[in-house]
Amino acid sequence: MENVRKRRGSDLDSTAGVCKENAPKRKRQPFHFDLWLCLTLQNWILDFGRPIAMIALPLELFPLNKPSVGDYFHMIYNVVTPFLLLKLIERAPRPVPHTAVHLCIITFVMGASIHLVGDSINHRLILSGYQLHLSVRENPIIKDLKPASLIDSFELLYYYDEQLGHLMWYIPFFIIVLIYFSASFSDSEDQEKMPLSGWLLLGPISLYYWYLATEAQITGLFLLAFLAMFTVMIFQQRKGLAPDSNGSFLFYSFSVALLLVSLWVACLWDDPVLRNKYPGLFYVPEPWSYYTLHIKESH
Repeated sequence: MENVRKRRGSDLDSTAGVCKENAPKRKRQPFHFDLWLCLTLQNWILDFGRPIAMIALPLELFPLNKPSVGDYFHMIYNVVTPFLLLKLIERAPRPVPHTAVHLCIITFVMGASIHLVGDSINHRLILSGYQLHLSVRENPIIKDLKPASLIDSFELLYYYDEQLGHLMWYIPFFIIVLIYFSASFSDSEDQEKMPLSGWLLLGPISLYYWYLATEAQITGLFLLAFLAMFTVMIFQQRKGLAPDSNGSFLFYSFSVALLLVSLWVACLWDDPVLRNKYPGLFYVPEPWSYYTLHIKESH
C-alpha cells in the first residue's frame, strides 16, 4: 500500500513538473519604436510646428479670414494622436479598463477641438500685433476696443484656448499614459533593457514634453502625472515588479522633461515682465511669450 502511495505521489510531482515546464511563458514586450517615433514626429510637426508654419508662410496663401496651414496641422493632429494612443493601448501587456480609455479619447478630441478654434484666432491676433507676454486687457490692440464688452469676449476666447481647452485636452492624455504605464509592469527578471533606439528618441520626446508643460501652462498637471508615475513605480517595485522598456521610456522622458522645466524657470526667474504676466504658485513662462518679448521685439 505504501509503495502504491509513493508511486502516486511521484506521478503527481512529475506531472506537475511537466505542466510547469509546458506552461506558456509570458512573452516579453518589445520596444514600440514605430509608435514612439510616430508620436514624436507628429508632436513636433503638427503641434510645435503649427505656429511656426503660420508665421513663416506668406499671408497671401492663407488669408486671415480662412483656415491657415497651422489650422490644418491641428486638424490632422486631432485625428492622428487619438489613433496612435489607441494603438499604444492595444499593445499594453496587461488588460486595461477600455471604458475609461474610450471616455478619455472622446474628451481628448473635444478639448483639442476647442483649442483648435481658440488657438487659430489667437495666432491671427499675433499677426495683427497681439503681444503674448501681456494679459488680454493690457494688449494695445485690445484695450481700446469699443464697446468695452468686446474685451470680455476676447477674455472668454483666451479662457477656452488656454484653460478649458488645455485641461480637456491634457487631463485625458495623461490618464491614458498612466493607464498604459501601470500595465507595463511584470517580473523584473522578464524585462528587457531599453534599446538604443529608445535612448535616441528620449531627447526629442523629452524636449517636446518640456514645451508641452510650459507652453500649455499645465506644469502643475504634468507634475501630478509624474508623481503618479513615481508612486506606481515604488508600489510595483515593492512587489518585485519592474516596467518593461516602454514603461521605462515613459518614465525617463517625463523625468528629463521635468528637469528641463526646472532649468527653464531658473533661467527666467528674475524676468520682471514675465513675472507680471505669470503670477501665482507656479511661475512657468510660455516659450512663445519669451519669443514675443525678447526675440521678436529685438528684430
